[in-house]
Amino acid sequence: MAAIGNRGAVTEAAGFDPVADAQKLREAMKGTGTDEAAITAVLAKRTIAQRQRIKEAYKQAVGKDLADELSSELSGNFRSVVLGLLMLAPVYDACELKFAMKGAGTEEACLIDILASRTNAEIKTICAFYKKEHGKDLEDAVCGDTSGMFQRVLVSLLTAGRDEGDQVDEAQAVADAKEIYEAGEARWGTDEVKFLTVLCVRNHKHLLRVFEEYQKISGRDIEDSIKREMSGCLEDIFLAIVKCIRNKSAFFAERLYKSMKGLGTTDSVLIRIMVSRAEIDMLDIKAEFLKMYSKTLYSFIKGDTSGDYRKILLDLCGGE
Repeated sequence: MAAIGNRGAVTEAAGFDPVADAQKLREAMKGTGTDEAAITAVLAKRTIAQRQRIKEAYKQAVGKDLADELSSELSGNFRSVVLGLLMLAPVYDACELKFAMKGAGTEEACLIDILASRTNAEIKTICAFYKKEHGKDLEDAVCGDTSGMFQRVLVSLLTAGRDEGDQVDEAQAVADAKEIYEAGEARWGTDEVKFLTVLCVRNHKHLLRVFEEYQKISGRDIEDSIKREMSGCLEDIFLAIVKCIRNKSAFFAERLYKSMKGLGTTDSVLIRIMVSRAEIDMLDIKAEFLKMYSKTLYSFIKGDTSGDYRKILLDLCGGE
C-alpha cells in the first residue's frame, strides 16, 4: 500500500485501519452539514492504495459507494479534489481527459499536461481504463476533438511507443538536430513532422544530446525555435514535451505557477497537478518551484485559495 512514487508529499499512513477510516468518513457525513476537515484529515493523509481499501471497507459497512456519497455531500473545488483522490492514477487521468473533451470546446491544456508527461506504461494503462470506462478508444475521442498537426502529435504520444532505453547514438543525435534545424529555422515555413518524429519517438538521454547539438548548430535553445516557428496548441505541446524531457518536476512547477499567478486561478490545472503528483514527485516539484520563483509552492497555494479547498491542497503539498 505504498505510494506510487518515492518523492511524494503523501506517503503511506502508519497503523492504517481502513475500517476505522471508513467509520470516520461516515461520521463526517452524518446529520446536517458535512465535516470537511474530518474528510481531509483521512483522505489527504493516505496513499491511493490505502484509499482503495477505505472504499472497500465503506461499501462493506454501509452498502453504498463512498465516491457517490461524498459527491452528493460536497461541492465545488473541494469536491473535485476529494473525488480525484479516490481514483486510481490512470482512472483519474482518463476521467480528466474525458472531461476535457466534453461538450463544446476542448481543454487542450489537459490533453497536453497528461499526454506529454506520462510514461509509456502510464499511457497504455490510461488508454485501457478509458476504453473500459467510456466504451471508446481514447485515440478515437482525441481524433474527434482535435485536428491538424496537434492531433497527429497526440496520436503519436498515445501509441506509447517512445524508446525508453538509455542508449545515445551520437551520429543519430547530430543528424536529428540537423533535421530539426533544417525543418524549421533554416527554411521558409516549418516541416512539423520532422519535429514530431524526433520529439515523440527518441529516448530521454538521446533527446538531451539532440538539444545540445541543436544549440550548437542554430545558436539558440530548441524551445526558442519552437516558439518562433509554431503557434497555438502545437507550440504548447512541443514545448511541454521538451520541458518534460529536460526536467519534468520543473514543467509541473511552471504549470502550477501559471495556474495561480495574476488575476484568478485556473483551478482545473491546479487540482489536476496537486492530485496526480501528490505521491509521485511533489517534493521535487516544490524544490523546483522554490528555485524558479523564490517562493514556496505552499505560500502560493495559501495566498491563492481559501477554505477547505485550501486546506486539502496544502495537505497534498505537504508543508512549506
